[in-house]
Amino acid sequence: MLLLILLSGLIIALCMGLRQSLGLFMRPMTLDLGVSAATFGFSIALQNIVLGVSQPFVGALADRYGPRPVLVCTALLYAAGLLLMVYSKGVPGGLEVAGFLIGIGTAGTGFGVLIGTISRAAPPEKRSQTVGIVAAAGSLGTMVIAPVGQWLIDGFGWQAAMVAFAAIAALMAVLSLPIREQSVSGESSPGTKLKLGEAVREAMAHRGYLFMTLAFFACGFQLVFITTHLPAYLQLCGVAPGVAASALGLIGLFNALGTYMFGLLGARYSQKHLLALIYLLRTLFIVAFLLAPISAASTLVFAAAMGFLWLGVAPLVSGIIGRVFGLTHFNTLYGIVFLSHQVGSFFGAWMGGVVFDLAGNYNFAWGALIAIGAAAFALQWLMDERPPRERSPVGGPAPVPA
Repeated sequence: MLLLILLSGLIIALCMGLRQSLGLFMRPMTLDLGVSAATFGFSIALQNIVLGVSQPFVGALADRYGPRPVLVCTALLYAAGLLLMVYSKGVPGGLEVAGFLIGIGTAGTGFGVLIGTISRAAPPEKRSQTVGIVAAAGSLGTMVIAPVGQWLIDGFGWQAAMVAFAAIAALMAVLSLPIREQSVSGESSPGTKLKLGEAVREAMAHRGYLFMTLAFFACGFQLVFITTHLPAYLQLCGVAPGVAASALGLIGLFNALGTYMFGLLGARYSQKHLLALIYLLRTLFIVAFLLAPISAASTLVFAAAMGFLWLGVAPLVSGIIGRVFGLTHFNTLYGIVFLSHQVGSFFGAWMGGVVFDLAGNYNFAWGALIAIGAAAFALQWLMDERPPRERSPVGGPAPVPA
């Protein structure tokens, strides 16, 4: 179990660190390749939508064949996509193809597959904390990779830095080799007797599952906009370029602390209300950041606050899905929820580039982040998190509380 936790945390750290540091390449790539911010933003957006669309299918493959073959194949696709970005100028649609490959690679090496594996292996009473530990370890990737990426770009150019990123992605395939499927620990899963299609139909008919899925749109919308466009926004405000890399690294550090804490809290308190609180606090911190004078100090404080709330959603969402629907088809059901997250990510990355190209600033984009965050808080707070078999049928008696 300890080896599984260490390897899973390291793979997620590399996956998320690479993905969340790609915004550092926006300015040098647009200047060198002669592409617009919207074109680069669309490439990042495409990664996110492909990640979301492929996540349920990648999860279903992992549910059926185990995590190891899925991890190895998707890690190699991730590396191929990053390497293609170096040569995208000479390949028709190179940026878009690279985004497609990176999206599938992230779907396999990110949270969806590995959290399902960890959830199956951990005892029910320690599941939230264990997922929180793995997600927290995964959060440290950005803290290391973002500053290293900026150093490589400044010292050797963006092409060399991207090749180094591709090598790191290929390393994930090697780290995946010892990982194998884990049997469900300590309980009988509610969804054990359901086939995959039946489990999906049951979840899609569950109003609480739909509310959580819709709220997760805001998570991707806000976070990917920040990782993609915060460096460019800070330069518009006259903040030194190195501050953006420091901010991304600070997000990774506080992300680890916040994710671990929310994993602990999720074992004791209402997971749906903790999720709603994360959406609300993120939105309030965005408002505070925009109202204060933009400086290096305010940026770093904002990064620390957002980092603390960054991936705390992971143990909470996975905990709700496992408790309400069981673990038999966990990867698939998590993948469907994550699809909403990635649709939000698509529009967050793309919308930011389009707004900047049209208006020359990000004012409308920040307003959209605030409005969508407030809607997510309301949806998540009102979520019905009772398992399907505990909800009374129409016209039937209400279930007796345990």
